[in-house]
Amino acid sequence: MPISTSDLKTRLAAEALNMGFAACRITRPDAIPEAAGRLDTFVAEGRHGQMGWMAERMNWRGNPAALWPEARSIVMLAESYSPEGDPMAGLKAKDRGIISAYAQGRDYHDIVKKRLKRLARWLIAEGGGEVKVFVDTAPVMEKPLAQSAGLGWQGKHSNLVSRDLGNWIFLGAVFTTLELDPDKAEVDHCGSCRKCLDICPTDAFPAPYQVDARRCISYLTIEHKGPVDAGLRRGLGNRIYGCDDCLAVCPWNKFAVAASDIRYSARAATDLPPLAELAALDDAAFRARFSGSPIKRIGRDRLVRNVLYAIGNSGDSALAPAARALRDDPDEAVRDAARWALSELDAAG
Repeated sequence: MPISTSDLKTRLAAEALNMGFAACRITRPDAIPEAAGRLDTFVAEGRHGQMGWMAERMNWRGNPAALWPEARSIVMLAESYSPEGDPMAGLKAKDRGIISAYAQGRDYHDIVKKRLKRLARWLIAEGGGEVKVFVDTAPVMEKPLAQSAGLGWQGKHSNLVSRDLGNWIFLGAVFTTLELDPDKAEVDHCGSCRKCLDICPTDAFPAPYQVDARRCISYLTIEHKGPVDAGLRRGLGNRIYGCDDCLAVCPWNKFAVAASDIRYSARAATDLPPLAELAALDDAAFRARFSGSPIKRIGRDRLVRNVLYAIGNSGDSALAPAARALRDDPDEAVRDAARWALSELDAAG
């Protein structure tokens, strides 16, 4: 006797939890009709900065039904990567670099995608149909879909917030041709709170629920190529890869659950590494140190550029030799950052 769709959905959610996901909900490909317009506005105003890929395939990104017309349901999965300590505590360690919590362990793309594929194979075996899996790198707007599925809501910092998980969440999607009953969409529970907006060191939020990537530290340290605008460099502090401030202050994190996979835990190479040590990395040493890490994708030059901004913000004259050694670096942005760092250290006395 064929399994009913309601039984399949119940078993699917249980299997997702068994595999390490923190939550599993269902939505439809046509559940986010407002997403396309918001994306159009975001790109038209130039808030995507150098992320040209956001302007590409906008018809797919804004309309999941266009991405794969045969899909009838979307299984949205959440996975926790909650850090063990306070990510903002490292701001006091001026001679060390802060790496965003999500990037301190193994590359989550690989971990989540493998888990998604296992769940997708299970779904085919149990219910039939066809599937496609997506995690972050595909033209899928995971956060609006996650809200429509009931996993959480997009907070004022634009990231997903869950009453059960906080906001330290990785998202993944399984598109399927199976007809599964959708879950109820989540509603906003931010209320009058604006802690995430007020904490931003570079004022990247023009308004609640809006982000200007061109001012966001995560964008500037990861996506932005070339020199960072001089007026924003001091706001970077000692953040050398990403920024967790708006996530860390969210009151809903009191419900955060422990990371589901030990591979997300910080490694020695990523847990407040010394700035002088990172500044000395050549390309080979960079690749070896960050093998298997999402940091590897930005390359040695961009990371060292960020490290030099952190050195300039440190006020620590003991770091001047590390910056001085890079004044003639082959990369123009690194050379510029080295000169800036030395000028800032000189001014600090």
